[in-house]
Formats: sequence, structure tokens, C-alpha cells
Amino acid sequence: MPDALDATPYDALLLLSFGGPEGPDDVVPFLENVTRGRGIPKERLKEVGRHYFLFGGVSPINDQNRALLEALREDFAGHGLDLPVYWGNRNWAPYLTDTLRQMVADGHRRVLVLATSAYASYSGCRQYRENLADALAALEAEGLEPPRIDKLRHYFNHPGFVEPMTDGVLRSLADLPEDVREGAHVAFTTHSIPTSAADTSGPVEAHGEGGAYVAQHLDVARLIADAVRERTGVDHPWRLVYQSRSGAPHIPWLEPDICDHLEERHAAGVPAVVMAPIGFVSDHMEVLYDLDTEAKAKAEELGLPVRRSATVGADPRFAAAVRELILERAAAERGREVTRCALGALGPSHDLCPVGCCPARVPHPAAAGADSPYA
Repeated sequence: MPDALDATPYDALLLLSFGGPEGPDDVVPFLENVTRGRGIPKERLKEVGRHYFLFGGVSPINDQNRALLEALREDFAGHGLDLPVYWGNRNWAPYLTDTLRQMVADGHRRVLVLATSAYASYSGCRQYRENLADALAALEAEGLEPPRIDKLRHYFNHPGFVEPMTDGVLRSLADLPEDVREGAHVAFTTHSIPTSAADTSGPVEAHGEGGAYVAQHLDVARLIADAVRERTGVDHPWRLVYQSRSGAPHIPWLEPDICDHLEERHAAGVPAVVMAPIGFVSDHMEVLYDLDTEAKAKAEELGLPVRRSATVGADPRFAAAVRELILERAAAERGREVTRCALGALGPSHDLCPVGCCPARVPHPAAAGADSPYA
């Protein structure tokens, strides 16, 4: 195999995601998995699950992961990269531990992980690493030798992630009525998280107000806004805003909320808004409900024209980016000098999450990092 297509030492890729229900009977058991250990009554979970019931109890995330799997396999085959791709979820079938058990049975010993979260945060990175450590411990308890696992670096600023989203914003702007298009603002949206989690996201040296989580999103937003200006000749004002807040109301979370932002922009006389969900890899439930349902209803109430741009999903450019990240990491593991592709001011992220990166409230073993018990 030519070195450019050599994925060794890795012998498999694992797509690691959140998971979601695929029918009404799945909703409450799924939410029990998500909230395990918090003591939330079943009746409360039924209330929380109303978003899913509005869509037949089906989250789109699993079908979107299937589409991404197909896109990855097609890209790998088309470029001569012989690397099998598996899929495991945190909260629903196919479960992570079951998938890793199958990978071991298939003879895989060195696994590279692609998580469907592009940014640094506890819930978007370290919690997945904790899930991996728990799954590896479960395999050991069964008498199996767990594989060695590494995780692909954060890809928020890779061209294959940024460029599809830029095109989505351009399409959304073009879809607005001509009389409001030039004055449209862009609301770059991502998942709100507690400010305490944001402030400690990323490596210790990145800790501070907003931490790496906010800094990375702002970098992507600037990249897209600059690209839109270059391609349209219009400098559309923008802001990073948040959605999908949960948790106790007395705990500070990142703000402003998208619906509050729409109200404020309307009051300021803004003629239209494009909502660009840069914090999400695919159009899953939090995009489908919080933006396409709730935020659009707020905009309609205000009489404010809005459009929602696309996430990267299974875009071929994203699949190609994953291939490039795999080959980059594999070459680095073999001791080769590599050029790491990244746009913006922050540069490429680390390969190995350092000690103190995105710490948990309660210490818990995490794989695929400098503090991993499975080196």
C-alpha cells in the first residue's frame, strides 16, 4: 500500500455517537439511558420526551449516522483506503460496548474513533472518552483483551467541516426574499452548556471565560462569515448564540438563547436572520425541534423571515476530511512528519487529550487521552 493510503497501525474506525430512539416505545428507555443516575421519575421523562413524540418517537440521528457510515465507506473504497468502519452509540443501539465486543471478535486490535462532536467540552469529548473506558472495562470483565483506542482530533476547523456549512449559509441567504437578503443577520448556533463546563473546556492553558468551547465556535463563525463576505460582497452581521438548554434554572448556562436573540434582533429592526447550527454535525432532534420547530415558531410570531442552514451531515467533503484525519493520525503514530490541515486562528487541535482537559465534575477514568488507563 502506498504510504499516503497507509492507515497502520490502525485496523478499524469506530463512529461513536449519541444515539436516539427509533419509535415511540423507545423514547422513555432512551431517556432513562441518557439520565441514568439522576433519579428522574418516569413521568417526568415522558414529559421531557414530548419533542420526540411530535416526530413519531423517532430521532433522525440514527438514520443520519447510517448515511455517514455509507459516505465514509464509499469514500474509503473510492480512494483505496482499506479500513472497516463500525458504529456504536452512547445511549441507544447499536451500543458502544456491543460494537467493541464485535470488533474484538473480528480481530481488531488498534481502533481509531470518530466522535460526532467537533468541539472541546466535557459532554462533547471527555464524556465519550469515559464511555470508551467503561466499555473497555466491561470487555476486560468478560475476560476479553480490549483493543487499544485512539480518538481523532477535533475537526471544527477542518475545511471539510467548515466549507459545507459555509455553502449552507450561502444557500439560506439566497433563499431569503430579495428585499431582506442584504440586511440579513446570521445567528451561529450551538448547544448551550453550563458556563462552568465551558470555562474549563479544552486544555488547561485554554481555560478561562468560555474556554476552548466558545473560542472554537467563534473561530468557525468568523471563518464562515468571512467566506460569505468574500463570495457575496456583503458583510452580514453575526453573533454566536445558544440553544437546547436543560438543567436547573439557577445554574448559569451560555447565553443568549436563540429565541431571545430573534426577539432582540427583531426589536432592533433586523429584516431577516439565517440560523446556522455550526455546533452540530447532523440535523438531529435538537436541530429539528429547537430550531426548525421552536425557533421558527418564534420567528413566525414576530413576523421575522428566517432560514435554517444545513449541517455537514454526510457531505462527501466531510467524509474526505475524516479520511484525511485518519491518514494524518496514522502517519504521526508511525513517527512520520505530518502537515495538519486547519483553517482559522486556532490551528490544529491536539491528537491526545492532555491531563486536565475538559474535566468532569466527578473524576472518572477516560480512554484515548494522556490520562488513559488503557495506553
